[in-house]
Amino acid sequence: MAASGSERVAVELCKGINGLDKVVLRDPRGSTAEVYLYGAHVTSWKNDHGEELLFVSSKAIFKPPKAIRGGIPICFPQFGNHGSLEQHGFARNRFWSIDTDPPPFPTNSKSFIDLILKPSEEDMQKWPHSYEFRLRVALGTGGDLMLTSRIRNTNADGKPFTFTFAYHTYFSVSDISEVRVECLETLDYLDNLQNKERFTEQGDALTFESEVDKIYLSTPTKIAILDHEKKRTFVLRKDGLPDAVVWNPWDKKAKTMADFGDDEYKHMLCVEAAVVEKPITLKPGEEWKGRLELSAVPSSYCSGQLDPQKVLQSS
Repeated sequence: MAASGSERVAVELCKGINGLDKVVLRDPRGSTAEVYLYGAHVTSWKNDHGEELLFVSSKAIFKPPKAIRGGIPICFPQFGNHGSLEQHGFARNRFWSIDTDPPPFPTNSKSFIDLILKPSEEDMQKWPHSYEFRLRVALGTGGDLMLTSRIRNTNADGKPFTFTFAYHTYFSVSDISEVRVECLETLDYLDNLQNKERFTEQGDALTFESEVDKIYLSTPTKIAILDHEKKRTFVLRKDGLPDAVVWNPWDKKAKTMADFGDDEYKHMLCVEAAVVEKPITLKPGEEWKGRLELSAVPSSYCSGQLDPQKVLQSS
C-alpha cells in the first residue's frame, strides 16, 4: 500500500468497513477515490493533499440493507418518494458486480472501475422490468471525479419503463453558514418542504440558515459550491441531468436521523445532479446516459462571484 510514484496501483480491490468489498482508485498525483460494490457507492474522494472532499457521517451504517449515509448514493429507479417504491429506489441497497466486459468507452484515465447492476427476482416483483445499469467511476489526471451511468432497457416483452434518478452527492464543507451555491439563481424549483409546490429562486446566490430540500429545474450544466472558509470551490458539471437537488437537514431533522450526527449538518451539503421533474422513458433496446464530473479548485472572491481565471483553469 505504501507504493509511490509509478508504483502506485491505479485500481485496487480490497476490503472496506465490515468486510465489504471496495475499489480504491489512485491518480499518479496523489488523489484517490473509494467505491463500495454495495450500492456502487463512492464513499471517499480525496485531493492530492489527502483532504476528504465528500462527507460521510461518522454514524453511517456500512451494513446491508441500510444505505450508506454520505458519499454519492445512486438513486434509481426512483428519486425520493416520487413513485411507489422505497425512498430513493433500490440501486443503493444492492450489491453490484465488476463489469468485466464493458462496451467501448473513451477515457483518458487509467484509474477507473466499471460496475454493473441487473435486477434480481425480488427486484422484478417490486419493479417488473429488465435492465442493465452500467456505472463507470473514474479519477481524472487532475483529481476530478467522473461518474457515468448508462441504463438500458432489456425487457423481452416489448414494454418501455420510466424512471427518475439522482447522484445524491454529499459535499464536505467547513461551515454550512459560510457556503454559497452559484448558478441556480432565478430558476424555478419544487420545494419538498412545502408539498413540492413550485417557486422561483431569488436573484442572489444560495446561502443556508435553515433546513432546505429543493429540486431546481432546467438547471445549467455547471453549478458552483463556494466554501468561503476553506477557500475552495466545488464545480459540478453534468450532462443528461437537467435537475439539481439541494438538501441540508439542519438541526431538528438531523436529530431524527439515527445514522447522522446531531451537529453534522454544519459540515455537509447535498447538491445532486438529477432527473426528477420529467422522468426518463426507455423503450426496449434504448439507453440513457447521465454524466457527472466533480472538481475542487481554489477559490477567491471577486465581487462575490467565482474568479473567472480559476474556473477557466479548471475547465
